[in-house]
Amino acid sequence: MRNFRVIFFLAGMAGWLAAAGCAATPPNSLAKHDASKWLADIKAFEASDATNPPPRGCIVFTGSSYIRKWTTLAADFPGLPVVNRGFGGCHLADVCAYADRIVIKYAPREVVIYAGGNDINSGMPPKLVFGDFVALMTKLRQALPQTKLVFISCPPSPKRWAETDKIKTVNSLIADYCTHHDIQFINTFPLMLGADGLPRPDIYVDDRLHMNATGYAIWRQAVAPCLQ
Repeated sequence: MRNFRVIFFLAGMAGWLAAAGCAATPPNSLAKHDASKWLADIKAFEASDATNPPPRGCIVFTGSSYIRKWTTLAADFPGLPVVNRGFGGCHLADVCAYADRIVIKYAPREVVIYAGGNDINSGMPPKLVFGDFVALMTKLRQALPQTKLVFISCPPSPKRWAETDKIKTVNSLIADYCTHHDIQFINTFPLMLGADGLPRPDIYVDDRLHMNATGYAIWRQAVAPCLQ
């Protein structure tokens, strides 16, 4: 009878955890990932910090080239202490590797992140990309328990349209996680599509991957209500 009660209790706990949105930690690529290629970029940020450090309580934007190329952040969000720490074609694992040096040390009041598209493009399966996302969010939440975390969805693009199903899978996994872990998820994916369900050609530069000013206007409108 005692063993039966234990089994019943454990089964009940498993059901409760599932209902609460908890799950086993997904696998991630951090142990095998080499982030050293971005070291020069990180040192450049640190050199800038030495002469012009961001204020404590700032809003840090970080992630891959969609963030790095968002050069109008200050004009788009006037009156807010926004700081751009985007770097190149980075992966989620790269952001996680350098989070201490370009995010956490600022004690920001808010962190806005976009990365993941390059991970998918490199051939990583969606569940592993999701695992890297969870690892990053876990690191930030542990170091910055009072900081608001915001994640921008992986966007569509004409150049990588063949990867759309994988992008949708990653976005779905991330959106569900955010719902259960007090993280703001901004789904820009449908905002970047036309009436035909395809990426709007007028919001991309010639490489058919990165956005022009019209595309960033869409992101600005989506992100602005989430800033504090």
